[in-house]
Amino acid sequence: MPKKGGAAILSPDMKEASVPNRRERLKVILRLLRENRVESQDELVELLDRRGISVTQATLSRDLKLLKASKVGAGSEGYFYAVPSDDELRRREEIYAQDFLRGYVSIDWNDQTVVIKTFSGYSAPVAMAIDNMGWEGVLGTVAGQDNNVLVALRKGYSGEAFLSELKQRIPGLDED
Repeated sequence: MPKKGGAAILSPDMKEASVPNRRERLKVILRLLRENRVESQDELVELLDRRGISVTQATLSRDLKLLKASKVGAGSEGYFYAVPSDDELRRREEIYAQDFLRGYVSIDWNDQTVVIKTFSGYSAPVAMAIDNMGWEGVLGTVAGQDNNVLVALRKGYSGEAFLSELKQRIPGLDED
């Protein structure tokens, strides 16, 4: 497979089904980082490639950020990537859910756009909570200056699917 800048590039004839979705890829990356001493993104790209997962360096960087992976020192042996424990990740998700619940007022959508109205001053924390929860179907968020959050969805991912997943992740949400 051709490489560019140390990252694998998908060939045009590669089937989309052979590329795992983000959630599956994140699980594999998490396992690799917990089971191996990974010192560079190039090394991680190689490990993923051995498992049939090809990613660009930019995608891998976003995945590492989403997993809250960071390089930690190992004394004279250099640095390696480390990730928080499952308990830490669960606790963070609980904090994001609390931030969301504290700030949101209502949710509405059309096509690939969701608008979340928030209490005054809560648009940034609500947007950050959504960004940090790492939905496969969310392209990104834009926090208004005060009380609106725009959520851009990927093609084929609906507002109904977003709300359904939001309710699963935030059990206290009573949006209809």
